[in-house]
Amino acid sequence: MSLVGDILRRDMDLFYEYLDVDDGACEGSCDVKLVADFTEYNPLHNGHYHCMKVARSKVPDSLFVAIVPGLFERSGRGIPYILPRELRAEIAVSLGADVVVEGPPMGLMGSGQYSLCLCKYFKALNADYIPRGYNPEQGYDEILKRINQGHHVAPKPYKIVDKTTGEVLLKDKLKEDNYVIASFANSLSKIGFDYTGKFIFVERIEGVSGTRIREAVMTGEFDSVRDMMPQKTIDVLSENKDSIIFGKRLEDRIVYNANNCDLASLNLLNDKLSSQIKSFGTFDTFGDVVDAIPQGFSTHFKQRILSILENPITKNDMSSFIDKYPSKIRVLGYKNDEVLGVFKEKVNSENISLSC
Repeated sequence: MSLVGDILRRDMDLFYEYLDVDDGACEGSCDVKLVADFTEYNPLHNGHYHCMKVARSKVPDSLFVAIVPGLFERSGRGIPYILPRELRAEIAVSLGADVVVEGPPMGLMGSGQYSLCLCKYFKALNADYIPRGYNPEQGYDEILKRINQGHHVAPKPYKIVDKTTGEVLLKDKLKEDNYVIASFANSLSKIGFDYTGKFIFVERIEGVSGTRIREAVMTGEFDSVRDMMPQKTIDVLSENKDSIIFGKRLEDRIVYNANNCDLASLNLLNDKLSSQIKSFGTFDTFGDVVDAIPQGFSTHFKQRILSILENPITKNDMSSFIDKYPSKIRVLGYKNDEVLGVFKEKVNSENISLSC
């Protein structure tokens, strides 16, 4: 089987394994401060590296833990990652992360589902600080200030609301990265996690283009983007060309599932969308399935639906997964045994496993 096939088969097994794990919550017993970063590292570029270094400088004696989206290797846009998470973890540890853990299956979830899972992860890690990059825009400083005051800030259609005071902070849409911060504040409030003073907001640096990096990855020509990524990232990409999975899907599986699954039962699909897809009849090719999926409300809607058809998780199973999340803390990489020991003492879970 192909590398992608091996990964997706393993991850489907892991997904259902997590459903069977009993709650292993415990009390953390370590005073070391834990900085919990959440990012895709797709791949780890200078913007990620800058955020890591700023967070480490602000909390110098902390344990830096990177939460890297894991299962099924699909990004928030539903698109296959460039490298499997184990290699992304290797790069992160080499550049300063103490521990890298496997995050939720980002590309197979709705944004609210993913946000909730990450917030539950912060709680399980007993996180003291959460670094997050943002883009400056008019009116956003006040939103960041309210969040770090612990106010329940929530995004609503075309506005941002401070639910603690009842004020409308902004009557407009936020840029994507900035919207994510407001969404996390909302989810953290819902699970009762006190984030007062815990966010470390880092202004994003310029000069990094994800599009140009992806183009360089696909061609193997890194000269034009060497100033955008640490050398370690370039080295791992160069040495693991056979492990690059960007754009690779199990097209035959998608066609089979589109023809045979109860589409309305799958996560992210509703009755209307399922009927629209099924109205095209039997699918013979991957292209037929792509054409049958409507454009949707976002640019990458089709890609997200393709990821669900590729990995058919039902709404009920995803709901159970989220309810128990994180039933297990899976470590993808770590600096050394001493650091791992401190990490185990710090987190609020006895269910810690190693994939490395």
